[in-house]
Amino acid sequence: MAVLEKIRSKGVLLLIVIGAAMLIFIISDFINSGSSFFQESNANVAIINGDKVKALDYQNKIEQFNDVVRIEYGNNVTDEMSEQIRNMVWESTLTEKLIGDECEVLGMMVTKDELSDMLFGQHISPMIRSSKLFVDQNGAFNPMMVKQLISTLDNEDASQQMSPDDLRKLRNVWTYWEHATKANRLQEKYAGLLAKSMVVNPLEAEYSYNSGKVVSDVVCTYKSYNTVSDSTIKVTDAEVKAKYDLKREQFKRERRAADIKYISFEIAPSQEDFQEASNFLDEVRHELATTDDVASVVNANSERPFVEGAMFESQIPEEYRGFAFSGSDSIYGPVLFGRTFKMCKVLDRVTAIDSVKLSVIALKEDTEEATKAKADSIEAALAGGADFAQLAIDNSLAQNAKTGGEIGWVTDMDLDKKISEKVFATALHKTFRIEENGACMLYYVSEIGKPVSKVKLAMIEHEVVASTKTHSQIYNRLQQYVANAKDIKAFEADAAKANMPIMEAKNIDINASQINSLPKMREAVRWIFEHEEGAVSDVIESDNQIIAVAVEKLYEEGYRSMNEVYDFLAAEVRREKKGEMLAEQMKGKNAMQLESLGWRTDTLRGMSFASGFAGSMGMEPMMAAHVDFVELGKTSAPVKGMNNAFIFTVYNRTESDRPYDEKEEMVMLSTRESYMINNFVVEALKRVAEIEDLRYKYY
Repeated sequence: MAVLEKIRSKGVLLLIVIGAAMLIFIISDFINSGSSFFQESNANVAIINGDKVKALDYQNKIEQFNDVVRIEYGNNVTDEMSEQIRNMVWESTLTEKLIGDECEVLGMMVTKDELSDMLFGQHISPMIRSSKLFVDQNGAFNPMMVKQLISTLDNEDASQQMSPDDLRKLRNVWTYWEHATKANRLQEKYAGLLAKSMVVNPLEAEYSYNSGKVVSDVVCTYKSYNTVSDSTIKVTDAEVKAKYDLKREQFKRERRAADIKYISFEIAPSQEDFQEASNFLDEVRHELATTDDVASVVNANSERPFVEGAMFESQIPEEYRGFAFSGSDSIYGPVLFGRTFKMCKVLDRVTAIDSVKLSVIALKEDTEEATKAKADSIEAALAGGADFAQLAIDNSLAQNAKTGGEIGWVTDMDLDKKISEKVFATALHKTFRIEENGACMLYYVSEIGKPVSKVKLAMIEHEVVASTKTHSQIYNRLQQYVANAKDIKAFEADAAKANMPIMEAKNIDINASQINSLPKMREAVRWIFEHEEGAVSDVIESDNQIIAVAVEKLYEEGYRSMNEVYDFLAAEVRREKKGEMLAEQMKGKNAMQLESLGWRTDTLRGMSFASGFAGSMGMEPMMAAHVDFVELGKTSAPVKGMNNAFIFTVYNRTESDRPYDEKEEMVMLSTRESYMINNFVVEALKRVAEIEDLRYKYY
């Protein structure tokens, strides 16, 4: 108490001291951190056509998408999923910005009334319909649930009944769906406008019809370019240069990249770690055998949480099934599976109904009292002999009302625990209610399944991980090596002396999250682009990997040099020369003569202009390009294909008896072009946009 009195008596002085300390901290942080007031570019993840994408806005979108995954799919967001989510948010940000700019110039927009109609009106967006947030227990979209969510978010009293975290997640999810629905609709409008500007004419329609009208069967004699040794084909620098000049646009690098050398080790448990884990599990086994609080023992020592209910055989993990139904009351294990010790104990064996057939009536009146009264009247009608299916058709708000409210056969694992407990406690031809947010779901058990054996198990699974000692040994081994490597030459030389495996990775993108197959390498990638060529990193740790990196080559945005793509281009020139050489070999020879020289012959059926695959030749579009122009019974001239040189004889040709319908053909082509526009319009806008990608600074 004396201490409290002193604090009270010095309260004003304390406030001044604490306030001054906080002010000093804030000012120091403001000056030293390179705040956005002085270095505004540090607060941006991108600059798109001159407009800045703020890091905070971008992160908020990521958090929204994270909450969508958590709520829609019931999953925790893993590191792998986080990377996918960040990429998806990046693509959606680009799309919205690029298409938004185009639509702004055109005066195209999505009005408030239009958006409202798509969210909870007469023309609900497919995106909203597909959300699990608005699907009832019958698996059907329920528009009432959309309105309930909006009402909950707008109603302060209702919001206060939820935890702040749950409320934040729901707001994020709704904000995401609202924003995504609007952006998707705007993209549809823009793509629709472009599609209308592409007019299919009758000549195109007739050409399309004719290209698929004729189908030919051919005998083809060919030789794959892969059968010709590369060493027999000479390629000059001048030929590669000519090919590079021709295809230069294909080699444009959108972002910075790097080539590196690296050494990595997995932080894996040692034999000593496995032995310690085995000893620990023996102690847990004894505790499991003697305790009265099994759930606490399981939850304290297992990666798999305690399961309350009994399970059918199909619900039990395969490695436990034999023991679970063996009749033994002892403890199974611990047994090592990979790096995980597993054991289990049978707690109870029961016989229970495996499933029930359910139906439901969804009710919601103007007030809760009216809803309850409606449910009472339906139950009274049932007791009087009324048909549940007809009552559902007449009264239910659920989409399955027209099928009598039938849900179908369900097991306890198919249902929410609250519903499951009531379902399997309800007698045949009886009802029970679930009341929530002013609505009432009236369930009816129409049939009961057969009794089956179930087992209640306590399962303990303990993954063996590297101990601190093991971790230090692996880390120090690489650390000692890196400490002596001052540059990449020393890095490679010392690795050879120490017999350490040195790896290389080419063209690592500045935003990459992996190095070859090593995941979660953002820290290492970020280090690469913060240093110069020849630099060697300290040991970098990520998850269960440690890595040391040496920067071999750094590449700026722009066109790749000819040297970077030399091998690729040389292979293409070599392939063309093989085609020319084999075409020369075909001159004046028939199929039998070519076969005597080692060429192959195959019968190819159903070849047309639409064909891409050509039997044993594989992908060979040049067959599709030539087959319609060779007369029946005639042999083609030598063809230099993409992967093969060949000749072919048309021995059979059939013509479709489908009559030419100009209108139908034009509609089909228009639909195809509309689909192509939806796929390619954003990519086309990206190519002409000025995009400065700064994500690497933050992610």
